[in-house]
Parts: sequence; structure tokens; C-alpha cells
Amino acid sequence: MVKQIRHDADPVSRAGNLHHFTQNFGWAAFPLLFFALSTHAAAQLAPSRSTGLVAGLPATLPDAPQAQTQPSPTPQPEPDPASIRGVVVDRDGAVYEGVHITLTGTTSSTAVEKSTTSDTNGRFRFDDVPAGPFQITVSSNGFATKAITGVLHSAENYEAPPIVFNFASTTSEVQVTASRFEIAQEQLHEEEQQRVFGIIPNFYVVYSPNAAPLSSKQKFHLAWRSEIDPVTIAFDLAAAGVQQANDDYNGFGQGASGYAKRFAADYGTDFISTMLGGAILPSLLHQDPRYFYKGTGSTRSRALYAIANAVICKSDKGRWQPNYSSILGGLAAGGIANLYYPAEDRNGAALTFENALVGIGATAAGNLFQEFVVRKLTPKLPSYSQPKP
Repeated sequence: MVKQIRHDADPVSRAGNLHHFTQNFGWAAFPLLFFALSTHAAAQLAPSRSTGLVAGLPATLPDAPQAQTQPSPTPQPEPDPASIRGVVVDRDGAVYEGVHITLTGTTSSTAVEKSTTSDTNGRFRFDDVPAGPFQITVSSNGFATKAITGVLHSAENYEAPPIVFNFASTTSEVQVTASRFEIAQEQLHEEEQQRVFGIIPNFYVVYSPNAAPLSSKQKFHLAWRSEIDPVTIAFDLAAAGVQQANDDYNGFGQGASGYAKRFAADYGTDFISTMLGGAILPSLLHQDPRYFYKGTGSTRSRALYAIANAVICKSDKGRWQPNYSSILGGLAAGGIANLYYPAEDRNGAALTFENALVGIGATAAGNLFQEFVVRKLTPKLPSYSQPKP
């Protein structure tokens, strides 16, 4: 007898079979069923989730965790601006106007620098200053720089203590340069004190090695001062007396009248010669009428120097040149003298030139006397004006 296998194809039969399955295997079948369904779903999704994976690794990778965004810090408000004010004084409390004042400071975000000057009351002020550390620097030419520091708080009106401003402790060198005229004037004053034996004027000799040239005004002053000196006048009075005693220039006669004429002629000739040769011509020709004492070197060199100075002189620029002033002055004075001396004593042109040559020789002799003798007989010379002989 052949048995037929029954096929339960209808839904009712399938449901009965499932019910029968659960009754026989109980609830333990549910986990197995869940695992089968999950495996089937993963197989369906695998091609779209992974490609080219290494064998032995899972087909899928877990998603990377998302980075967490940190919240931005809340910005802190800037402190309210403040102000700084103060006053600059000296040690006695007097205020200083126009002093330069600099404010420097730092905040959390930037550096601060401001400048101002003190007003007529010595006061200064800085507004809208950020809170924080600060330094105030006070400076001015000739004064020691002063600095103060502090900390400024928000919205504070800071009153700085009085800033005492002192002179700089360093020594300043001040050079005062006198003009050429002032230097020459001082040296001229010294020359006017030069007297042989403390009596006889010796104004036309320069003992200073670096004497300044004279101006025209100073040349006239020296000539005038020399001619009005009492000793100069006394010499001409004595000369007139000797001439009258010898009956020289007898055309003047004798007695008081003759003596006065002789004195007037002698003094007039000296005055004209000095003014022409010592002031007028030196001013026009820019020459120095004085004798410059040498005082150094051999006796021979000094003697030649003294003799040569009878016909040469220094210019106002310090250069040696022919002494036109002295030579022409002597000739002019001799020519003028012919106007007031008695007719029989007028020497004419030839004698005038002859007397001019005699005058040059007399000047050379006088220079030798100056170079080797007179300085030793002239007391109270300035120490710098005494070169060693």
C-alpha cells in the first residue's frame, strides 16, 4: 500500500502548521527567527554600504562620531575711559608753563600714547584714557626729565601729585665770544696804561702776541689820547724853552709871545704828524700804526726786525706791507709846518724829504730801544703781554 504525502498548500493549513511549530518549540523559536530576518536584511544592504573592503573585515563601518562645537566665549566689555590731570611746579611751588608732558600706558588690547603741554597755570589733563598701568614723563630743555607711574581704574578721575621739575644736574658749557672791536678795545685800554718808568706814555707798542686790529675810531682815539697826555704836552713845553734859550726860530722873537709861538709850532707839528700818520692815513689805508714787540729769537733777528719796522707795518688783516701811513704822514706834516714857521726857517721841498729820511732813521732807533730796553722799564704789564726776551 502506497502512502501519499499530503501537501498543505492552503493558508489555513500553513497557519495550522505554524501554530503546531510554536507549540512544539515554544518561545525559543522567536530569537532564531529574528536573527534570520536581520541577516537577510544586511545581505540586501551590503552592496550599497561598502566597496573594496579587505577580506575578513566587516562589510560596514560604523559612522564617525560628530565633533561637538564648543560655545564661543562671551566678550568682556572694555573698562570705561578715565582721565588724568596734574600740575608741574618748581621746588618753591612756582608753576611751569609750556612743559612737554607725555602719557604712555597699555590696556588688554592696545598701547596708548598721548602728549600735551602745561598751561599758564602749570596744569595738564588727559581725557579718555583707558584703564590700566600708565606713566607720565615730563621734559623740557635744560631740566631733568621727571617720570611718575600709576594704575588707572575704570572711570577714575586721577589727580597726580604735584610734579616738581628741577634744572638738569649736568653742567652746561656757555661760550661767550667777544667781537673783534671789543677785544681790541680791551687791549687798547691796556696799552694806555703802558708808561716808561710809570710816567712816559708808551701807547703805540703792542706786547700781546695776538693783538686784534684797531678800528678807525680806535685809531683816532689812540692818536688823540697820546697827544693830550700831560707828559706829551710837557715835552713840547720843555722843547720850546730850549729853543728860545738857543734863539732857534728867531723869527718868533723872544719873551712870552716868542715862547708861545715856539710851543705852538712844536706841538702843532707833533699833533699833525700823529693824527696823519697814526689815525687818518692808517684808517684810509687799513694799516696798523703800532709797533708789534717781537721779544723772541736771536739778538740779530730782533734788531733787523726793529729796523725794518721803520718802513713796514702790519695791515688790518695782519699782513706785512710798506708803512705808507708813517712815511706819507711825516712828509705831509713837514710840508704843513712850512705854513707857520718863520720864512727864514722854512725848509722847502728838498729839506722836507731830507727831514722825512731823518725821521725814518729816528723811528728805527726808537724801535731798537723798544725791542731791547723799554719793556724792562715799563712796569705792570699784563702777564700774557710779556713774551720772554
